[in-house]
Amino acid sequence: SGFNSIGHMDTMSRGRHQIGHYREGEEFIQNVFHVLSQIFTGKEKSNLAICWLQYEIFKVIQCLQAKKKKKLKAQGRKSKKLAKNFLKAPDNRNNLSLWKLYAYLEWLLGNTDDSRKVFDTALGTAGTGGLKSAQLCSLSLLYAQLEVELLESTEGAVMSRAVHILTKLTENGPYVPYSGQVPPVNVLKARKTYEHALQDYLSKTPVSDQDQVNDTDQLVNLVGCYALFQYLTVGIDAAVLIYTQASEKLEVSASQKCENTGENFSILNFPTALEAVTLLHTNLLRFHMKISVYPLNPLREALTEALKRYPSNQSLWRSYIHIQRKSHSASKARRFFDSVTRSTNSLEPWLFAIQAEQMRKKLTEEVQRADVGEIHCTIPETGLTNRIVALFEHAVQSENGTHCPLLWRMYLNFMV
Repeated sequence: SGFNSIGHMDTMSRGRHQIGHYREGEEFIQNVFHVLSQIFTGKEKSNLAICWLQYEIFKVIQCLQAKKKKKLKAQGRKSKKLAKNFLKAPDNRNNLSLWKLYAYLEWLLGNTDDSRKVFDTALGTAGTGGLKSAQLCSLSLLYAQLEVELLESTEGAVMSRAVHILTKLTENGPYVPYSGQVPPVNVLKARKTYEHALQDYLSKTPVSDQDQVNDTDQLVNLVGCYALFQYLTVGIDAAVLIYTQASEKLEVSASQKCENTGENFSILNFPTALEAVTLLHTNLLRFHMKISVYPLNPLREALTEALKRYPSNQSLWRSYIHIQRKSHSASKARRFFDSVTRSTNSLEPWLFAIQAEQMRKKLTEEVQRADVGEIHCTIPETGLTNRIVALFEHAVQSENGTHCPLLWRMYLNFMV
């Protein structure tokens, strides 16, 4: 059927409609999943199920963002049916990653109580690994993060369900669902346990590369749980302190490893661990600013430092654009985009620089076209248009940009 893109190209709007998933592309992707699920067995099949469910969750998030209630209902039914079928398979019954995604799906669809039941069931059957179990930590972290997002302020957060989840994680006993009160003595014990566990992980030297990969995944989850626990029981500064300590330690480990082996360190998992910790740090700062008064500077500094190091991280760029929209001066952001695009081959800085300018242009036009009685102001904003065209020109001349269909489509779309 001609020039249909496979799957989705959701950055472009066609008239009022956001371009979502094309039917042919969607069928193709579903067929690939179905064929592969018949070929794979064991661990590979479980991993495929996780990918498939993540893809379904992505579509649910798209429906939520586009505020399409009808479509969300239909998509939710399909995704839940798929998730339940996966969990019925004997191999997957104890797969915490799948349970985690199913609970998250229920939460996104607005079924908070059902989601809590799924989380509680999964934590109850997960055994008593406590902080030693990476999957248990990961599950508890997501559950606690979702609960924290329901809080309207940090007052009384010590009594919240999130603190109960994070405290239970340290106790190494069977999980008991939340009943309304966390004893202060348990909170103190949990803080000590977290502190010792983090010190142990930071001072540990892994034996093999595989150990290192497992340890760093576990370290990220542990840091996330401990920082969130401190945020709820002490405050934002205590949480930031933990992220800072963990990041410093990871940076030192990464540089030492580079010197020792004389090889590029990116094949191991340390840089990704550092990136994941940074992402948790910036997300927590963003959330805190949403529910209370807090200066913008710590978040801006954390984001600019992180983006210099990870110029292709889309989540960090999204946060950066989000906070820059609040400031009326564009020059600082422009200088930053310029410095990053000069120092990296990644295409993301170009794409986000263009997106930031397009948002600014849209805002300016909306203000200028404000309906003032009979008079409509129609002065075109040529400065921004020329700047955006110049950005496109530079971007398509870069080595990666030349071969990026999305960039060319955006350029054509803008010129039209």
